[in-house]
Amino acid sequence: MEKKYYQPEFETMPVEDIKKLQSEKLVKQVKHVYENVEYYRNLMDEKGVKPEDIQSIDDLHKLPFLSKADLRDAYPYGLLAKPLNECVRIHSTSGTTGRRVVAFYTQHDVDLWEDCCARAIVAAGGTKDDVCQVAYGYGLFTGGAGLHGGSHKVGCLTLPMSSGNTERQIQFMTDLNATILCCTPSYAAYIGESLKERGISPKDVPLKAGIFGAEPWTEEMRKGIEEALGIKAYDIYGLTETSGPGVAFECCEQTGMHINEDHFVAEIIDPDTGEVLPEGEKGELVFTSLDKEAFPLLRYRTRDICVLSRKKCSCGRTLIKMAKPMGRTDDMLIIRGVNVFPSQIETVLLNQGYQPNYQIVVDRVNNNDTFDVNVEMTPEMFTDKMSEVLSLERKLADEMKIMLGINPKVHLVAPKSIQRSEGKAVRVVDKRKLI
Repeated sequence: MEKKYYQPEFETMPVEDIKKLQSEKLVKQVKHVYENVEYYRNLMDEKGVKPEDIQSIDDLHKLPFLSKADLRDAYPYGLLAKPLNECVRIHSTSGTTGRRVVAFYTQHDVDLWEDCCARAIVAAGGTKDDVCQVAYGYGLFTGGAGLHGGSHKVGCLTLPMSSGNTERQIQFMTDLNATILCCTPSYAAYIGESLKERGISPKDVPLKAGIFGAEPWTEEMRKGIEEALGIKAYDIYGLTETSGPGVAFECCEQTGMHINEDHFVAEIIDPDTGEVLPEGEKGELVFTSLDKEAFPLLRYRTRDICVLSRKKCSCGRTLIKMAKPMGRTDDMLIIRGVNVFPSQIETVLLNQGYQPNYQIVVDRVNNNDTFDVNVEMTPEMFTDKMSEVLSLERKLADEMKIMLGINPKVHLVAPKSIQRSEGKAVRVVDKRKLI
């Protein structure tokens, strides 16, 4: 098989040259952040670190971490490193208590991000002769915009479908001969089921590859999608905080995702002590953005647990690989590609006069996430009139949709009916088999 790269000068760069490039960029980036971001400058000063203390990536461990809490505290402009009139776009994801994470981009940032997504498309076999159907959500979510821009960079004919409207997705896929599908894995599986229901064989679909991310998925799910759509399914990883999808991507070997090391430095740390762990050790993934201008995060704790490996790859890329995330160090759930925190549910309940007695139940049925929230009524509001209960459930579901950006199914239950364990309610029941 012919090896193809979008930017071979970086994707196949000797490791020692990668580290040299990272060091040069890191020195400049630390200076840029220190001079332009008061919030991070204060963190560095508290730790007694100055820009001149950072001479190479070997000094990275001297810098303070950033966390989701910092992003919440600094919302909306506290981590902005460029004047607003030099920014051309924002993207956003939900925050833990309703304060959203807002990431800013200069045109330079957008260009580099699209290059990263272009690398992922080419690694999946994409060329200018392909038709790329982007069925990730558009808007504040980074999925649609990232793969859309990457598709343009490669020169594909781009179908900006966004998510949903499966009938139209299938029509365009077959009528316009889409060859690459970009969406969440659960939606890819649903499209596969919908094709089968319509009596359409994988052989009748022109697709050859899919690039799927934004939510956890298993190897078993990968095999099912590949069989249902007649494709090879590739993983992609990213965070709104660091730009979006394309931070890392899978190649034909499919033994982990190559991290775009010319743009990001990855570390694995002990989540309890913050100590940097050696390659091959399992721990929390930390990213430093090397050349983002508007929203450059240094040592951002992703809360994802994984392993890094520099084992030689048959695709010829020298970029380090990250394994699929094996879990998280916080209580965040990813449901249908959306970040959901139990604290967000609590905020809605308290605002609506409920006690924070609830249980989130997540499952995966026919490759689609189900999202139920059981909420205890207070003794004062308890009623057995079904019409009143349904009205209250609808109101709560609407408020949670506003907070989360995703529709839960709310069930009001009798007071003290949610099982306690040693006096404390079990807040999350995740029945999905994701590992």
